Amino acid sequence: MKPAPFALERYFARHEFSARYLLSPSDCESPTMHDLLALGDAETRGLWDRLTLGYTESPGHPLLRETAAAQYAGLGAQHILTAAPEEAIFIAMNVLLEPGDRVILLTPAYQSLGEVARALGCRVEAWSLRVENGAWALDLPRLRALLAEPARLVVVNFPNNPTGTLPTAQEWRELTALVERAGAWLFADEMYRMLELDPARRLEPACLMGERAVSLAGLSKAHGLPGLRTGWLACRDRKFLADCQAFKDYTTICAAAPAEILSIIALRAGDTLLERNRARVAENLAAARAFFQARPQRYAWLEPDGGSIAFPRRLAQPAGMAWADDLVQRLGVMVVPGSLFAYDDAHFRVGLGRANLPEILALLEDE
Repeated sequence: MKPAPFALERYFARHEFSARYLLSPSDCESPTMHDLLALGDAETRGLWDRLTLGYTESPGHPLLRETAAAQYAGLGAQHILTAAPEEAIFIAMNVLLEPGDRVILLTPAYQSLGEVARALGCRVEAWSLRVENGAWALDLPRLRALLAEPARLVVVNFPNNPTGTLPTAQEWRELTALVERAGAWLFADEMYRMLELDPARRLEPACLMGERAVSLAGLSKAHGLPGLRTGWLACRDRKFLADCQAFKDYTTICAAAPAEILSIIALRAGDTLLERNRARVAENLAAARAFFQARPQRYAWLEPDGGSIAFPRRLAQPAGMAWADDLVQRLGVMVVPGSLFAYDDAHFRVGLGRANLPEILALLEDE
């Protein structure tokens, strides 16, 4: 397979570590190694102190899988396979799909959620979010129509990257029921779960909604730990996970030993990390909302429901990639335009999880 170049990641490769300011990061502020280790309990600090740098278990450290599984009522470590989040997408798509399969993808979306399937020879059809009354909305009648024709897989991402959209509990039940009745698999990217603006709106994980449903989760976004490269697939279907583990023999084989122990510490200290990041997202959301709504001739603000991102639209000119190129060259501010999500280029992603967002907004006052 030869996937198309990953537009967003190539763009980040150009600017992420050279631009002075990032307006569009998707993660939350990362703690230092010192601060994360300080959150360890006696057991995990002992694991860290006695750690040797040999190979680790292919499905993941048993305690890591057990701790991750605690998030899913009724599931255990045997229902979890660890992998780097991007790797998990690649593995799952290769295991689930064959050339010619039809895949329905909620858009806008992170490119690999559709591109891996496309590179495998699948027919990928977009199921687009719509803007309704100044907010992003789910189009369930459109999904129903798309599922009138046989499909192998439906791919969703909630809270959505880049829009921050989150369906209601009723919409989520309807969505999963539609997929189940169609006999399709459901792959749900839940990397931004736990960052809902209203915790009461947190969705039941997809893996608990059906036998042919897979949840992708990890520590990169809500926990602010992308450097650990820790994610996992959760699914009731143990054969699917066994097939994924066999495929993983051709990717990383196993995880880095230090990352596994640090990930156990992070999951056990999840409340501390998540509360800190949710507070920062809420504060930054208020600042971003006020900034963009105060400039209605230049921007259309679209309120997110969760995650550490928003996806407003620029109304003034220049917009899109032309605006992004100008900002990074003139002000050292990197912004991700909508074209990097194969979407309307006038939209752009705003990262709400980093501490310096107010400083960046101040630079954009006259833009």
